[in-house]
Amino acid sequence: MIVPEFHARLLMLFAGLALDALFGDMPRLFRLVPHPVALAGRAVAALERKLNRPQRSPGARRFRGVFTVAVLVAAAALLGLAIHVTCRQSLAGLAVEAVIVSVLLAWRSLHDHVLAVAVALAHHGLAAGRQAVSHIVGRDPASLDRAGVARAAIESLAENFSDGVVAPALWYLALGLPGLFGYKMVNTLDSMIGHKSERYRDFGWAAARLDDLANLVPARLSGCLLALAAAFQPGASAAHGLAVMWRDAGKHHSPNAGWPEAAMAGALGLALAGPRHYAAGRVDDPWLGDGTAQAGPADILRALALYRLAGLATAGLVFGAWLAGHAAPFG
Repeated sequence: MIVPEFHARLLMLFAGLALDALFGDMPRLFRLVPHPVALAGRAVAALERKLNRPQRSPGARRFRGVFTVAVLVAAAALLGLAIHVTCRQSLAGLAVEAVIVSVLLAWRSLHDHVLAVAVALAHHGLAAGRQAVSHIVGRDPASLDRAGVARAAIESLAENFSDGVVAPALWYLALGLPGLFGYKMVNTLDSMIGHKSERYRDFGWAAARLDDLANLVPARLSGCLLALAAAFQPGASAAHGLAVMWRDAGKHHSPNAGWPEAAMAGALGLALAGPRHYAAGRVDDPWLGDGTAQAGPADILRALALYRLAGLATAGLVFGAWLAGHAAPFG
């Protein structure tokens, strides 16, 4: 039996997914006002500059990092609660909430950024591909050959299907706007300070651990959605996607990223991850999948097709749950 509040969230989430698919990041709007994630980033940067002084001891920096995470996540959740209370006063408010949900999802934005890599690599060469992929990955683009650029784009697509679509959707369903705002702050903190570099190893410890925890369920669900979507894509294999995910996900240095990446690799017959270079140094990960590592623009397009199917499946599950709840009595 679905309670009315959760039932309303299902409808708002479906509307948000649809708006995001249609309009993406709404660049015209955010030329006039700051994007919420940009505001979150400014808050993180301000506290990091104030509290993460290099002369402090590792213990002091870790404590201040915990304080930063607690304050910013709590503030984001409280802001989400205030907006939620305001929005639920009218039908217009519900429409505003659906728009807010769409803004904090990244399905269309991620799709377009990865498509840009495929187009650049196919039509403008390796240098253009490196430039395009530098907008969506943290690794050193100069270290990537043609296949490396393609793999980086596909890996980012798989990992961010979890971080940018499934995780915010789940946290919104679980806790409404407070959960969604809190998750996006956690994700922003991790992307900015959750690194193992000398500067962030201690200060960003709490951000990285909390992000791992927040993505534990979404990452595994994302892998399942990507693998199962392969059943509807010619030339892809749902069974192999699930098998490789189960076998190889734990090989990744991240406790979460390996699940969608391994599912994508198995479904498309690719080898992803492996050794790669970041600003903080080289990561010697094993390969995920037993297919070819020689990916190209055509493989990026295949990955995008799978991503679209997985996104459609996500929206379909949300809408199906709303219909089921609409037909059932509340209580």
